[in-house]
Amino acid sequence: MASATVRLIGGPTLVIEAGGLRLLTDPTFDQPGPFDVVLLSHDQHGDDPGLLERVPLVLTTSDAAQRLGGSARALPPWYHLSLPRFDGVALRITGVPAQEGPNGTTHTGFVLSSVDTPAVYISGGNASLDVVQQVAQRCAPIGIAVLFVDGYLTLTSDQAARAAAILASPTVIPAHVEGWDHYTECIDDVRAAFARHGLSDRLRVLAAGDTATI
Repeated sequence: MASATVRLIGGPTLVIEAGGLRLLTDPTFDQPGPFDVVLLSHDQHGDDPGLLERVPLVLTTSDAAQRLGGSARALPPWYHLSLPRFDGVALRITGVPAQEGPNGTTHTGFVLSSVDTPAVYISGGNASLDVVQQVAQRCAPIGIAVLFVDGYLTLTSDQAARAAAILASPTVIPAHVEGWDHYTECIDDVRAAFARHGLSDRLRVLAAGDTATI
């Protein structure tokens, strides 16, 4: 099986590489390109309009696609598209639900899958374990779960640990944990929650700039 790499830039922003394709999640920090795809859980995370204009494809919610125009394309829940990787293998990108709290705002998450790499789930702005259960039922097995955790708008630390158990993912990478004042939890809370649930061996904590190869 081929490898996938996940690099944390900071906040909700990560670079995921598989088969030569470079995908960027929720760009909130300046990053040198080029990128093939931006995965935008909602357009409040698209802080760099110039970057979004330069990327060939931006996948996001229907509302965000209408507001952004250009290369932005809606990827509703459970719809998917396939992109050819540079090695000839198709990368399938599936939109999945994401329900941000506390008001239940609808965003989007993503599952990346191919025949030769572990499936990657990116929760996006989701605070619902019911949504996680749907993803587990429809997209298993999930090899890597990138869970947004802040204790307010996205998962709490305890919910993240419970999500890891639901997904049965061997590797869980927390993101969106630090960087804004409204966050109510930090990475130490995540570590403690996973320890309480006996899941510390699944947790892969990345500092900004770190890369995990799975």
